[in-house]
Amino acid sequence: MSHIIDKIEKAKLMGRGGAGFPACYKWRAVKNASGFKKYIICNASEGEPDVFKDKYILEKYPEEVINGIEIALNEIGNSSAYIYLSPKYHLQFKNKLEKLIGHLPIEIFRKTENYIAGEETTLLNVIEGKREEPRMKPPFPTESGLYGCPTLVNNVETFYHISKVSKDEYKGTRFYSISGDVKHKGVFELSEIWSVKKILRETNNWPDFDFFVKTGGGATGSILLKDELDGLVEGAGAIIVFDKKKTKLIPLMKKWAEFFLNGNCDKCTPCREGMYRILEALNSGKELDKQIFDDIFFVLEKTSFCPLGKEAYKTFKDLINKIQ
Repeated sequence: MSHIIDKIEKAKLMGRGGAGFPACYKWRAVKNASGFKKYIICNASEGEPDVFKDKYILEKYPEEVINGIEIALNEIGNSSAYIYLSPKYHLQFKNKLEKLIGHLPIEIFRKTENYIAGEETTLLNVIEGKREEPRMKPPFPTESGLYGCPTLVNNVETFYHISKVSKDEYKGTRFYSISGDVKHKGVFELSEIWSVKKILRETNNWPDFDFFVKTGGGATGSILLKDELDGLVEGAGAIIVFDKKKTKLIPLMKKWAEFFLNGNCDKCTPCREGMYRILEALNSGKELDKQIFDDIFFVLEKTSFCPLGKEAYKTFKDLINKIQ
């Protein structure tokens, strides 16, 4: 068993792309998979609004990210790598990263504008020049990924922490994007076991007004009330604070619905039509019919093809049930 994979397992490092899957499992699966050629992908698509931790890492610690990818290349035989950058990040970081890459077998790839193109199986299709849509799982990318080869897909932050683990510098931290109605918007590297409440207090961002919080992603995630902040931050590590008195709920939900409607792949009817119907109801000017929304949410959760539809409804449901 590999020394670095042992260290990743001992560190209990979870992937930082949103799913929170143990990093050691992916690494071990790709290393042990049969296949002469293997691929490593650093996913820097970061497509949700109000999520900007990966951008911060690429600005401040690009050397650590490249080092993390190089460690993967050394660990997984006969492999080459891609850094999959969102269009904005491609413009900002391509030249800097190319200088750091040097002669390493790492290629920089520009993602399309579409949000769904950041999903781990969709990005495989994008790199292969195919339609921007998720693949059926199983098989998982670790078994059959890019060009049918075993593929390791990890987030920018995951590779940053891999570098730290290799040097025995990992301290059980993660990065949080904090924004909204706060005094100190920014990215903070803090303990992964701190509660939302502790994070807001320690960063001097605890509001002095009635508020609610959105955690996880900028459009996906959970809505939490002031007395529900003792849990951990999941997903992509975003914490967004909303002034309860000033926030207009319908425009907020319209923003999310438009994001998901424009960002999905249009492959499956539940997600495509579900988001359209949510936006249609929000634009109608009528009082929200909770039963209609519950019916749409049920269909999205139970019948959507990929995690986008299965997760997207949750923020709407939370907001309607807790704040509306």
